[in-house]
Formats: sequence, structure tokens, C-alpha cells
Amino acid sequence: MRTDKGWLVLYHGVDYDTVYRVGALLLDLDNPEKIIARTNHFIMEPETYYEKFGYQIPNVIFPTGNVVKDGLLYIYYGVTDTAIALATVPLDELVDYVLNENDQG
Repeated sequence: MRTDKGWLVLYHGVDYDTVYRVGALLLDLDNPEKIIARTNHFIMEPETYYEKFGYQIPNVIFPTGNVVKDGLLYIYYGVTDTAIALATVPLDELVDYVLNENDQG
């Protein structure tokens, strides 16, 4: 998503325990090959029952689509290959978090 501070990208990754989590990074607006900031820690992880226990693989969440409306970011995400869920966050707060969390380690 284009923001005034860079391209915001949400992505998922999996750890050695097969837990899927969501991270975020900002890319330069003019040169998207340049990473401006990236979270050191995940921003979402499986927490609820339907995110932890599913049809085939447990502990799975992965972002699938995003909508920004009135400054609020709607994050649609898959859960355990069985459903889609929705999380929301003010877009500016998430962008600031990505920039500041990166500095705090």
C-alpha cells in the first residue's frame, strides 16, 4: 500500500515450529528495491482457537488482501486454510510502528 512514508508491505513467514506469523516492511516510494524499515518482530500471530486449530495445519495466519478506508487498514487474512478473518489498525499507527520498532530492536 502506498503511504506518505513508503510502500507498506505485509508478508507472512513460518518458523521452525511451523507457526505462521505476519511481518511488515516499508519500501522507498521512488526505488522500491530499497527497504526503509522492517519490523524486527511479527505484528500478528495465531491467537484465537480458529487460528491455532484448523483442518490441516495448525497455527497459520497469512495476509491475503488489504483495504484502506478513512485511514483504517482492513487486513483480510487466511487462518489454518479453513477461513478468512479480518483485523483492523489505523494505517498511520502501523506505519509509525514499523519505523519505530525497527529502531528499538
